Amino acid sequence: MSREVWITLVVLVVLVAGAAVAFGAPHVLSDYFVRIILLIALNAILVLALSLSNGFTGVFSLGHVGFIGAGAYISGILSIPVQQKMALLPHLPTFLHAFSLPFLPATLMAGLLTALLAVVVGYPLMRLSGYFVSVATMGFLIIVNVVLINASDFTRGARTFTGVPLETTLPWVMGWLAIAVFVLARLVYSPFGRAMKAVRDDTIAASAVGIGVLRTRLIAFVIGAFFSGVGGSLYAHYLGSFSPNTFYFALTMSLITMLVLGGMGSLTGAVVGVICVSLLSEVLRSVERGFTIGDFAVPALFGASQIVLGFIFILVMIFRPKGIMGDRELTFGLTQRSATVNQTEERKP
Repeated sequence: MSREVWITLVVLVVLVAGAAVAFGAPHVLSDYFVRIILLIALNAILVLALSLSNGFTGVFSLGHVGFIGAGAYISGILSIPVQQKMALLPHLPTFLHAFSLPFLPATLMAGLLTALLAVVVGYPLMRLSGYFVSVATMGFLIIVNVVLINASDFTRGARTFTGVPLETTLPWVMGWLAIAVFVLARLVYSPFGRAMKAVRDDTIAASAVGIGVLRTRLIAFVIGAFFSGVGGSLYAHYLGSFSPNTFYFALTMSLITMLVLGGMGSLTGAVVGVICVSLLSEVLRSVERGFTIGDFAVPALFGASQIVLGFIFILVMIFRPKGIMGDRELTFGLTQRSATVNQTEERKP
């Protein structure tokens, strides 16, 4: 059996396990642990979307959180009940006041519209390389933040955008994570995936053998933006209320730290990074509130989680720049078994 078939089998096993967690965890675990699992799965969607450009095409984007924010506001505007929308956003265009979409259509619209935005933004930006594209995508993030603050008729400006229905549950998040893992795994281990890696490794050589560098980068950028928009919608319907600064530099650094720690050239590495950083952040939040060991009281240490994550990011970049997994994938030995089977079949008369 080919490597692609075994990768598909691994993905299917992960999907089945995810479904079991999604429907079984709420009946077995407390709400606290269910919330942690939900946030890990949600962050995994966002980091996987980011990894498609940053890890597999060599375009180090700092602007994907702009797509997350756009998806959150798009879904929020479309899904708020009509009466509540008229009270909170009285200056919306009339056609937006006239209807309210259910959670799933609003999420799909958020993904599609952010993908369309990525086409417009990505066409000029994906022509850049190196530090230039990183600075340009950061500029896009700043522009999105400024637009969200100033487009008060649509977003309530710098004030909290509230009233979004709380529809995001663990099954919904695990379902979208399953779709993201399946789509991205099939994409990465396809001829297009090999083209992405060729563009990442050597742009000139890839262009010389007929690979369209702009086309490859743009497609990866748009697909990543779609799942970023979907993740933004899930985020919005989990929080219920948020502001433009919810989707700004703090979230950007958090997602990049997860990706770099796990490994930018690995889908499973991205998930490993999410799990490590999410669990560490949860522990550090407890430390921030202060604690007592016997007679010794440790005072509250506000900002400890950001400081520690910053140090981790610096240390990883210095001592292990490829992250925990590097370019490797967790396949549980199935690809080795596939190679053994193929060698055995080749030796048969």
